Amino acid sequence: MNINSLVPRYPVPALNVPLVSGGRFVLGASPGERFDLLVFYRGLHCPICAKYLMELERLAAEFASRGVQVTAISSDTEERGQQMAEKVQAKGVKFAYGLSLRNARQWGLYISTSRGKTSIGIEEPDLFSEPAVFIVRPDGTLYYGAVQTMPFARPQFQDLLGAIDFAISKDYPARGEYTGEV
Repeated sequence: MNINSLVPRYPVPALNVPLVSGGRFVLGASPGERFDLLVFYRGLHCPICAKYLMELERLAAEFASRGVQVTAISSDTEERGQQMAEKVQAKGVKFAYGLSLRNARQWGLYISTSRGKTSIGIEEPDLFSEPAVFIVRPDGTLYYGAVQTMPFARPQFQDLLGAIDFAISKDYPARGEYTGEV
């Protein structure tokens, strides 16, 4: 099995997913002034995701003030995506749904199988992607990425805000770009 990994400073895969608010999110079509923050989450069944996304919504205006567009994305159905957006009381975060598992793999996301109902009594989909956070430059290249196999111990949004402030003030380049022999 070969899971593609993304490389900083290189183009990310295409992303074109429907939004619960209507329309579509097409990465690069109308990028954030400085960055797009893409938060891939497991789905409505995940209570850790809900808590994580509530924190993202709480800080959405902070990201926006830095020229960062924020989108939360899952492979959930429209109905489940809408329910998560309502649970989070989304106003500043765009919620996208219907991410194909093939597209999830292109982004290097891990895929899990259902274990039935979760602790909050919601059935897991047969297959779904695990969490990841990416920061993409307006030119479509990867600036930052964190891909996880589990829902636990995710990058903290307050830390990402500090990192974005540093990156902007110091014109700090994306790191991890070397692909040569070692």
